[in-house]
Amino acid sequence: MKLATWNVNSLNVRLGHVLDWLQANPVDALCLQELKLPDEKFPHEALQAAGYHACWAGQKTYNGVAILSRTPLRDVQRNIPGYDDPQQRIIAASLTGPDGRPVRLISAYCPNGQAVGSDKYAYKLDWFQALRDWLDGEIARHPDLAILGDYNVAPTDEDVHDPAAWAGGILVSAPERQAFRDLLELGLRDTFRLFEQPPRTFSWWDYRQMGFRRNAGLRIDHILATSGLAAHCRECTVDKTPRGWEKPSDHAPVVATFGPTLTAAA
Repeated sequence: MKLATWNVNSLNVRLGHVLDWLQANPVDALCLQELKLPDEKFPHEALQAAGYHACWAGQKTYNGVAILSRTPLRDVQRNIPGYDDPQQRIIAASLTGPDGRPVRLISAYCPNGQAVGSDKYAYKLDWFQALRDWLDGEIARHPDLAILGDYNVAPTDEDVHDPAAWAGGILVSAPERQAFRDLLELGLRDTFRLFEQPPRTFSWWDYRQMGFRRNAGLRIDHILATSGLAAHCRECTVDKTPRGWEKPSDHAPVVATFGPTLTAAA
């Protein structure tokens, strides 16, 4: 089973990229973020023609999340229950894995926070706390669960191209990193860090100042999985190829492969 996440920074603009990537990389499920289109504009027919079921929570101009799956999706949940938030940042659904067991997937577009100390930063930390509280119950109900998305947090200095330049700033501040660790403390594993990885591997590069060409990036897109599911993870990689396409998203897909054989993640 292959699970992937990709902040496409406008599905309307990059639908062709998504379809091309899925044709070359027929993953079992793909979580998308930053759809930037309302529900009625979601291209479900084009995705269905490509062999994917879909559920989504759209929003005009901003935000929006979706899950694409080769098998039908059920028990769909939009947003964090009980958390009053007009921004569409969460969608969850269950699918049947290759071994017949149910797998719970969550596509998450976590707030950026804008600047440390700002109102949007306070909202980000509050949102992460609400996410943690909800996930605690979700994990108890769904032993095989993965939450994939743009977390807008680089967990360690290893995930930052220039730690000194970014020190204490947005996406790397101590409270943000603690919020990420709080999720891991629920029993989730960062699948990318289960394996030896090439140094300076990132998933986001600023459009400005030739960020991608200089590999001046951050690793802020993550696939976290419950321990039971992570025990079957065989590989997790960042596919930089689409970032080099014409008019790309500023993010690249992250892909985790799960198999029946236990690995060092156990």
